[in-house]
Amino acid sequence: MTVKEPSDPPSLVACYARALLPHRRAPEAALPDSEYVRTDIAVEPGPLAAYNQVCDFRLSDEVPGTYPHLLVFPLQLALMTERAFPFPLLGMVHVANRITQHRPVRLGETYSARVRTENLRPHEQGHQFDVLGELLTGDRPVWTEISTYLWRDGRSAGSARSRGPQLTAPAPTAVWRVPGDIGRRYAQVSGDRNPIHLHPLTARLFGFSSAIAHGGWTAARALAAFEGRLPDAYTVDVRFKAPVLLPAKTAFTSWRTGTGWAFELWDARRPRPHLVGVVKESDVTGQVTAAATPGPRPDR
Repeated sequence: MTVKEPSDPPSLVACYARALLPHRRAPEAALPDSEYVRTDIAVEPGPLAAYNQVCDFRLSDEVPGTYPHLLVFPLQLALMTERAFPFPLLGMVHVANRITQHRPVRLGETYSARVRTENLRPHEQGHQFDVLGELLTGDRPVWTEISTYLWRDGRSAGSARSRGPQLTAPAPTAVWRVPGDIGRRYAQVSGDRNPIHLHPLTARLFGFSSAIAHGGWTAARALAAFEGRLPDAYTVDVRFKAPVLLPAKTAFTSWRTGTGWAFELWDARRPRPHLVGVVKESDVTGQVTAAATPGPRPDR
């Protein structure tokens, strides 16, 4: 494996510029055998406070479990816009995200970050692969993330949903109104300026009727609903079902399970799920395992 150690954070502007260039790949190209590493990374109070405000977290010297994604995101973007990367960045679908916090990440500490891709596999709509991100102290992981992406290659786009179990809308425990500018606000704090999130005009270029909320924002907003109830070590596992078209009115529900909580976020105006997930206590082994499956809702 080739290890790349940039001295400065990769430029997100340069990465998005590369993403706009024409992209060619072999039909069965492999993921690049490379890993990006940076050291002496610290959480800054100002950016953390801005993130907490946008995602509805309280201010604290312990960062939300979703926040370290922002620290590894520049490395992920650099890796996924390499010339050797087999899929174009624009057009990829973020289908799932699994974060394990092995212990709290705090202000005033420094970490190293490590990013790589693996597990390229066929999917009935194209190909899926995982982007792994880690924060470490020494050789010990403090925080781990698996982001799963789908690249559609023109196969039947509706086949996966049509054969899956049909969900029914739950009775909401909270209703959230999502403003039309949340994509731009989250882009400002995260650096993730994918055009599908910024404005209806740019979103329409990619087939959306309006701008859509970042998956990172919806996952963070759901996790914020559990503040004050989370252990020091936990895993939050989400699967993205349908985009949140902005502005939106969404219905959130959660329930206890044997190991933590399960939750769902739905369109409040029609029976369409945006996100399903679980939060469970982690065994702090440092091992990354397969995605968890939410248990049945009490109303089913």
